[in-house]
Amino acid sequence: MQTNSAPDDGLYGGYVLEPYDEMFEAAGRPRPHYRDLHERLAGLGPQELERRHRLADLSMRQQGITFTVYGREQGVERIIPFDPVPRLLDAREWSRIECGLEQRVRALNLFIADVYRDRKILHDRVVPPELVYGASGYRRQCVGLHAPRDVYIHVSGIDLIRDADGRFLVLEDNCRTPSGVSYVLKNRQVMKQVFPLLFGQHDIRPVDDYTDNLLALLRWIAPEGCDDPAVVVLTPGVHNSAYYEHSFLARQMGVELVEGRDLVFDRGQIFRRTTRGLQRVDVIYRRVDDDFLDPMTFRKDSMLGVPGLIGAYHAGNIGLANSLGTGVADDKGIYPFVPDIIHYYLGEDPILENVETFRPLVPSHRQHILANLESLVVKAVDASGGYGMLIGPASTREQREEFARKIQDNPRGYIAQPTIRLSRHPTFIDGRLDGRHIDLRPFVLYGETITVLPGGLTRVALPRGSLVVNSSQGGGTKDTWVLGGASDA
Repeated sequence: MQTNSAPDDGLYGGYVLEPYDEMFEAAGRPRPHYRDLHERLAGLGPQELERRHRLADLSMRQQGITFTVYGREQGVERIIPFDPVPRLLDAREWSRIECGLEQRVRALNLFIADVYRDRKILHDRVVPPELVYGASGYRRQCVGLHAPRDVYIHVSGIDLIRDADGRFLVLEDNCRTPSGVSYVLKNRQVMKQVFPLLFGQHDIRPVDDYTDNLLALLRWIAPEGCDDPAVVVLTPGVHNSAYYEHSFLARQMGVELVEGRDLVFDRGQIFRRTTRGLQRVDVIYRRVDDDFLDPMTFRKDSMLGVPGLIGAYHAGNIGLANSLGTGVADDKGIYPFVPDIIHYYLGEDPILENVETFRPLVPSHRQHILANLESLVVKAVDASGGYGMLIGPASTREQREEFARKIQDNPRGYIAQPTIRLSRHPTFIDGRLDGRHIDLRPFVLYGETITVLPGGLTRVALPRGSLVVNSSQGGGTKDTWVLGGASDA
C-alpha cells in the first residue's frame, strides 16, 4: 500500500496517508471542504489543541456523558472518549447519503409490514422464508399486526463505512433500539463551547432540533382521539449501557423516564403510577428489547417490561416506537438481501451499496469462507457492539479454528465479509494528529415524513490499526459536520 507522510512539523508532523484519508487528498494537500479546518488547526498548534481537548474531556465528565462496558475489570461505567477534530461532509456528498438512507428505511419498513401480514416477498422467494422465520428478531406474536399509520421503524441507525476507493457502503442496519444519538447532540454542544470560532468559519447544518422532531413523531403515533398524548421513555434501568442516552432524551423532550415497574396495564390501557394516582400513557418510546417488553407475551422471567403491554398495543390503545418485531430487519442474514428488497418494493436501484457478503448457508460461500478466514471478517448474525466477531487479519490460528467449527455447526448463524480498510481521519493522539479508522451512524426518523439527522455519529477506532470502532471495544467519537446548510453558530 502506498503511503505518504506530511511534512514533519507541528500537528501534522509524520502524519501518514493511507487510502482513503478523509482530510487529505495527497500529502500536505487537504480536500477542498477541509482547507479552512486544516488551516485553523495548524494555527492552533499542539499545545492549544491539547488544552481544548482537556476542556472538552472535562465538560464530558462534568455532564456525566457515559456508557457501560460489560465484562471489563476496570469497571462498568466509562466516560466516552471524544476527539476534538471534527469530521466534515460536503453538501453534495451528504445529499446522496440522505437519499440513500431514506430509500433504505422506506424499503425496510415495507419489508417488515409484509413479513408480518401478506408475506408476498416470501411467497415470491425474493427472500428465503426460512431465513426470516429463523431470524432471532422474528416475532410470530406480531403476525397480523398493523402498526399505527403503517410505520414500524420509527427510529433507525444505519451504519456506513467508506472504503479505500472513497465509496460509502452500508455495513449494517439497526432498526430495534439504536443508540448513540445523544453523543451526536452532546458532541456538538461541547464543540461549540471549546471551538466557538470554528463555527463562525463554517456553514454547518444544525442537529439541535432532533429531539423536537422525535417528540413530534412520538405524538404522531398516539392512538386516535388523543389531542395531547402522554409520552414516556421506557428504559431497562440505570445498569443498561445506554442509560445516559435514555435519561438525556427524556429530559430534552420534557417527558417522563420510566421503568417497567412504573407502568401498569388496566382495562386494556397502560397507566403510569404517580403520587396522584394512575395517569394514562399514550405513547412509549421503548429502549427495551422485544424479549423483555411483556412477560405475558415474551420472556416470562423478565422484570423489565410491563405485563399486558402487548395486548394494549394490539388493541390500538398505546403507541410504541419502534414497533414490535423490527429486529428481523437487523439480522445480518437478511442484510445481503436488502438490495433485492429495495428493488422489490420500490422498483429502484439501491443508492447506497452493501458490503460484499458471503453466506455459509450457500455451500460455495461456506467453502470460500473456511478457506479464507485469515482475510475475512466473520460476524454472528444476531450480535452487535463489536461482539461475536472474527477479524481475520488480526486473529490467531486458535480463533480461526474456533470460528470454523462454529460456522460448520451453525451456518445460519454467521456471515462473512472482506476486511475493508475503513477510511481514516486525523485524530488527536499524544499531542499530534494521527490517522485512525472511522465509520458513521446516521439516525433516521420515520414519521409523517422521513427525516435524517445531518451527519450522525462518527465513531473512531482509537487503538492504532484497529478496525473496531464500537465504544464497548475501546472506540471514541467525533462531531460530524455537514456543510452547506443553515449555520449552526
